[in-house]
Amino acid sequence: MIWYPYAQMKNLDPPVKLSHAKGVHLYTEDGLDLIDSVSSWWSVIHGYNHPEMNAAISGQLEKFAHVMLGGITHEPVQRLSAKLEEWLPADLNYCFFSDSGSVAVEVALKMALQFNTNRGSKRDTVLALEHAYHGDTFKAMEVGDDEDYHFAFGSSNEKKKGVIHIPTELPALEKAFADFGERLTCFIVEPLLQGAGGMRMYDVSFLQRARQLCDEYDVLLIFDEVATGFGRTGNRFAADLVTPDILVLGKALTGGYIGHAVTVANTRVWEGFYSDDPTHALMHGPTFMGNALACCAALKSIELFEKGDYMSKIRRIEEITRREMAGFYDPRVKEVRIMGGCVCIEVHNGADIEGFRRFARERGVFSRTFLKYMYAMVPYVIEEWELVKILTVMKEWFAR
Repeated sequence: MIWYPYAQMKNLDPPVKLSHAKGVHLYTEDGLDLIDSVSSWWSVIHGYNHPEMNAAISGQLEKFAHVMLGGITHEPVQRLSAKLEEWLPADLNYCFFSDSGSVAVEVALKMALQFNTNRGSKRDTVLALEHAYHGDTFKAMEVGDDEDYHFAFGSSNEKKKGVIHIPTELPALEKAFADFGERLTCFIVEPLLQGAGGMRMYDVSFLQRARQLCDEYDVLLIFDEVATGFGRTGNRFAADLVTPDILVLGKALTGGYIGHAVTVANTRVWEGFYSDDPTHALMHGPTFMGNALACCAALKSIELFEKGDYMSKIRRIEEITRREMAGFYDPRVKEVRIMGGCVCIEVHNGADIEGFRRFARERGVFSRTFLKYMYAMVPYVIEEWELVKILTVMKEWFAR
């Protein structure tokens, strides 16, 4: 029996069973054609069954699918590391690969902690955001701030010892550093857009001030761009606007084809581990880190992003979304938020969007609302009519 995610199995609605997928369309075994409005948890930026992505993976498969990165290396992982070094801003040059976004966050937090340990520091506190979501493994849950996901693992005080959460407001940021700056190992954020915590959006000025304060108090700044990277905020990376010390990427890194993630450190962090002392090494090693198939998928995904001028596609998605949502109003709606390739309708009461998934499916759209949030994060290859259909179905729900 399959144990499905984020669901009570006793009363689970039967999952939609697919037969195949192409472009932005999911085709079910019972004959439905559904436009995917959520890009398989925000990862399938090139759509499904992309011929160049398929070829990249099948070409590598004829050589080998995977070898351990311990004591062995290979061309795909070397090429991907070199490409990321060239592609990412500033001196974000040192790539530690893993197999999921949650693990990559764990690696980033371990890097920050051990960086301080290696230099003899007694710092022991992490600063994070309210409503943060960084994954479902234990350290990632600790820096997260969403009881809807992690309530089963003790009270906030019990499980968040050594973690401080603040809102995305400058006074709170200033106060946190004034009160705790000398104790902080790092400040971890989802930059500009907080995804699973409710598609919350905030201004770049918060990140700019965070960078200044991290420099002033000698604190590492971590950007979790697992969800926000590769254009989702309307920027290629938020790290292009404000440079972190450690950057975490996943999801769209491989175009949604295969699980893979990377934690990228700057020179300062790297040098904190580069030592004659063996105890200063980062003792972490996921079995599937640097998987050759995943590296080839990531290289092709980046190539498609570049040659397809995806930033123009994302700007067009935002323009269409703003046009279609202009003037939309319903008393049940608290706020409509739009940023880059993301639109969110937040309602006052989650009960007001119960049943929307089935409603959308009956109209040819696959959607996955959660809590009080109806949203779309579409593949970047979507056509205008397909995007308009998604947005129309979202509005039609409130016009019933």
